[in-house]
Amino acid sequence: MQYVCDAPGKRTWFRIETDAEAEAETRLMRHAVEKYFQREQQRARRSYQPGQGIERDVALKGHIARTTPLFLTLRADDGEGLATAMLPPGGRDDPDFHIIIVGPENADPYLHYSDAIVALGRHFDLRLDRERCYPYARND
Repeated sequence: MQYVCDAPGKRTWFRIETDAEAEAETRLMRHAVEKYFQREQQRARRSYQPGQGIERDVALKGHIARTTPLFLTLRADDGEGLATAMLPPGGRDDPDFHIIIVGPENADPYLHYSDAIVALGRHFDLRLDRERCYPYARND
């Protein structure tokens, strides 16, 4: 995992970068982030247009990094998983992208971690309010 930013209360946001990390997040948080991570990685691979010759796949890793949504995890200082987020590629605002932020078992993370979500939003200059990002808020 890659460090992204600190959050209040000795919590930290990290970027999920590998299938193994996505699998571990799924087990820890008891939700389906691994499925979405793998789907988005495959979508990026299929959209790649390789160059000519022997170095045709050299830029694949960079292409995947640029075009795949950011998958992030909020962790307590003891490693406890608190929330998982899916942000637009590069963390850049995209009104057509459906941002998702959930807690363990898809619970509402805003109840306990809204300050950490605000810190993540400040880091990427994104509006991460509950109505936009918590997919089950519409059912409340």
